[in-house]
Amino acid sequence: MGSSNSTTKLHSRRKIAEGSFYEAHQQLRVVASRYVKQENWNAAIDILYGGAQSLLKAGQGGSGGDLCMFLMEVYNKAELVPDAGNKGKVSTLLRAFPAEEPTKKRFVGEIIGWSSKFGEFPAGDPELHHVAGTLYAEEREPYDAERHLALGTNDSAECLARLEYDWYTEDDSHTAALYAARAIFPYILTGNLRSANKAHLIFTSRLSASNKSLGVQEVNGANSDLRVYPSLPLLNFLGLLLLAIQRGGADLFRQLTKHYAPHIKDVGTWDDALAQTGELYFGIKIPRQGNPLFDMMGSMLFGGGGGSPKPSTPKVKAKKVEAPAPPAVDLD
Repeated sequence: MGSSNSTTKLHSRRKIAEGSFYEAHQQLRVVASRYVKQENWNAAIDILYGGAQSLLKAGQGGSGGDLCMFLMEVYNKAELVPDAGNKGKVSTLLRAFPAEEPTKKRFVGEIIGWSSKFGEFPAGDPELHHVAGTLYAEEREPYDAERHLALGTNDSAECLARLEYDWYTEDDSHTAALYAARAIFPYILTGNLRSANKAHLIFTSRLSASNKSLGVQEVNGANSDLRVYPSLPLLNFLGLLLLAIQRGGADLFRQLTKHYAPHIKDVGTWDDALAQTGELYFGIKIPRQGNPLFDMMGSMLFGGGGGSPKPSTPKVKAKKVEAPAPPAVDLD
């Protein structure tokens, strides 16, 4: 493999340097296909990975993306597990994609699907979700970022909270809780209270630091501290909800939701998330008639191509948010 592959890679790099992108792409595909027929997976991967990387670096997102998709075919045919080496290759390629390249989202979907099939995480590998989510956050694609950061690593909560706060700064000041909820509910619904608390802390810390005139009361308890915002009742509700989940019972949850019911009603879209929270943490059963929130998450995360953004998905921070709309996971 070594000599033949080295010759092919050198030739393709020369063609790419000359601007003969189509010829380089076709040659790489032909050689890789030959290795696939021989089930020489390592040789095929070597050719496709190197070729895709060179084309993407040359700004050829379509040709490079095509080789990336071919690479995932090989990963699946070879039944490769998502170990550090295999994840490293696809992560490197993903970072090399031009921001506006359409194939990128398909590649993300294939990566997550492969890691789900051959790895230990049914919803996809958290490290790969984190890589995809952080890239989408950098590119100001908030809906796509949310879907992946919600299922990412321990570092994902900070990235998601910062994304939501930056998004919030483009909206009216009283909408803070709507954006905070987008960073908190996904982790609550996946049982990741550590990340939910981290997201809440980061969001509220930035809010307090950036708005010196905002009234804030520090409530210090024996086991916990809480910032109370007299002008932002729903943000207080989210903080109290996290405390109730960790230390309270079903009665406290019911009292809390009843007390804030008028404000929750004004939002109009938290009912499903709160019903699911009640069942997950407090044993309050809900009718099994399908959950639109979780159905939406399932189609987003496990549909072909990794899901599509909403038609109004902003390329930059959007002005309005109507719901926490957490990118949910099928927990059943």
